[in-house]
Amino acid sequence: MSPFFLCSGKAGYRSGRTKALDTLIRLEAAYPEAKCALLHADPFQLLIATILSAQCTDVRVNQVTPLLFRCYPDAARLAAASKPEIEEIIHSTGFFRSKAKNLIACAKSLVDRHNGEVPDELLKLIALSGVGRKTANVLLGNAFDIPGMVVDTHVKRIVYRLGWTEQRDPVKVEKALSRLLPEEKWTKASHTLIFHGRAVCKAPTPECSLCCVVKSCPQNGVKRWR
Repeated sequence: MSPFFLCSGKAGYRSGRTKALDTLIRLEAAYPEAKCALLHADPFQLLIATILSAQCTDVRVNQVTPLLFRCYPDAARLAAASKPEIEEIIHSTGFFRSKAKNLIACAKSLVDRHNGEVPDELLKLIALSGVGRKTANVLLGNAFDIPGMVVDTHVKRIVYRLGWTEQRDPVKVEKALSRLLPEEKWTKASHTLIFHGRAVCKAPTPECSLCCVVKSCPQNGVKRWR
C-alpha cells in the first residue's frame, strides 16, 4: 500500500477534509470518554499539571499534584516556594530539577505579569517558563473552552499513520491539522487521538486488528509482515 497524505497538496483537499472528519467521527464513537486525563480544579492547576506531564504519564502526575496543590494552592505561594521543597514533591515525575525551576519561574511570571491569573491567550501562555505550544493549547481547550489543537507524541504518530499529514515537526503538524479539521473539533480531536494512541495505535507496533478505522488507514510508517 502506497502512502498518501491528505494535507500534502491542494488537489482533492476538500475530499481529504471529508475523509479525515469521517475517520475522526468513527474514532470519537469508539472513545466517547476521551477527555483531559490530568486532574485539575482550575486553570492554574491544569497549567502546573501539564508542565509536570512532560516525559511523564498522566497517572503519575495525578499522584503527585494533590500534595503539590495543597502546599501551593495558587501562583503567589508557588512563586515564593523553595526549589528543594518543590523537587522533593515532584521527584517521581522525572526531570524534577528543571521542572521545579520552571514551575517557580512560571508562577513568578503569573504574579508579576498577570496578577496571579493564568492568561487565556496563546502568545501570553507560551511566554511563560516551561510552556510550549502543546501546553498552551491544552490550557486553551480545557481551561478556557477555546479551540486548541494539541500535538503530543501520540497525535503526531497517529496522524502520520492515517495519512492526514506528512509533516513530522509538532508545530507544522498542528498547523496542518488546524487546516484539515473544523475548529470546533480541535480540542476533542486531540483527546480522541491520544486515547486511540494509548489503547490501539501504539508505538512502535500498533494493534491494527483492533482498530476501528483500519480499512481507511494507509498505515504509513508501520512495518507490515508477510
